[in-house]
Amino acid sequence: MKQDPAVVGTHEPEASVDGTAVRPGAAMPIAGAPQPKKIPWGGLLVLAAAGFTAVTTELLPSGLLPQISRDLGVDESAVGSLTAAYAAVIVFTALPLSRLLAGRIPRKTLLIATVLAFALSNVLLALSPDLGLAIAARLLGGVAHGMLWSSMAPYVARIVPAHSVGKAMAVVFSGNSIALAVGAPIGTLMGTLMTWRASFIVLAGVGAVLALLAFWLLPGAHDSGSHKTPSLRAALKLPGVIAVATAWPLLLLAHFTLFTYVAPFLLASGLPESATSLSLSVVGISSLVGIWIAGLTADSRPRRSVIAAVVLLLLTFALLPLLGGTWVGAFALMTAWGVAFGAIGIYNQAAILRAGGEHKDAANGLTVVTIQLGIAVGAGYGAFALTAVGAQLVPLAAALPTAIALVIIIASRRGGYPAGVREKRR
Repeated sequence: MKQDPAVVGTHEPEASVDGTAVRPGAAMPIAGAPQPKKIPWGGLLVLAAAGFTAVTTELLPSGLLPQISRDLGVDESAVGSLTAAYAAVIVFTALPLSRLLAGRIPRKTLLIATVLAFALSNVLLALSPDLGLAIAARLLGGVAHGMLWSSMAPYVARIVPAHSVGKAMAVVFSGNSIALAVGAPIGTLMGTLMTWRASFIVLAGVGAVLALLAFWLLPGAHDSGSHKTPSLRAALKLPGVIAVATAWPLLLLAHFTLFTYVAPFLLASGLPESATSLSLSVVGISSLVGIWIAGLTADSRPRRSVIAAVVLLLLTFALLPLLGGTWVGAFALMTAWGVAFGAIGIYNQAAILRAGGEHKDAANGLTVVTIQLGIAVGAGYGAFALTAVGAQLVPLAAALPTAIALVIIIASRRGGYPAGVREKRR
């Protein structure tokens, strides 16, 4: 009997298509496809490095903005369009391209092509004589970014055993947090020691090496053989997809509400300017701890774990205005923020794959778009809060969307955030 994808993970264990038991809360295997027996650790590490390169590529212009401005002979505000164009093209191309290319290009080939597109984008940017060509190069990078994140999670779900999807996601998406913690600062330091163009050339070289390693280490991803175009309409009919595609962007909106304006918050709280870079590093590094915790719990205790992580994030935002004026209070809460945020990303990535069922590709593509919107709205919402209530209360503004996301997660017991096998046994 065909299983309703809207409630995958809400039953007791069933036999998969090859007779292997599938634990509740784990991503369902693909009917008609041979199921992997072991985790391809080398391939997962290559994907993590690709994610690191992608996020570093996205963030690097911000750290090199003065250099780029002087070299291209434009205002710093104009150079900001390099980041805006990158994000905008992701929103407008991620879903259409993922639907167009799904089933037509092998998943491994598509991932290698996106990594090479990153490399080409960075080469073109480094060689750009003016802002117009630089923006065109960034548009190519944005297209590659959207395709990478649209295709990476469904690919990972196909190359690892069903009961290890959460652990695999933790490995792959650790590249994001490492990039946030050290990728952009290292790139900025390179630009300071050499030139901004050299920084992007180095990133391009890393991308080329990763493409070669991906060709060697990534396994082929088996589909059912139907090669149907991902149906966004069918995915949207699944209540779990709507819940995750709403709660996850709200949490990112909350994160970037404060993350974007953490410097004025810390200054208003009485800490020196040097606290800003230290705080951002603490958030990035501690998020690796959250990713590690999520890797241990995303397959077995997904519901209680994600609720605990969101509650921790909510308490952190609520307490920052009270305790963020001291070094001990600020860094303790920044650590909690990083742990919660790192874990939340893994829990939600696993949740959207479960909720999407046989439409996981379309569901994942939808979250790529809504996440970018959440990030963009978060920066604007933070600016509004900064003006309306002052820098010291921006964390409370971040707490509001966090609380809404928590309500959605708690309410979505059977769809987006079902209990896992160990939670049910209790």
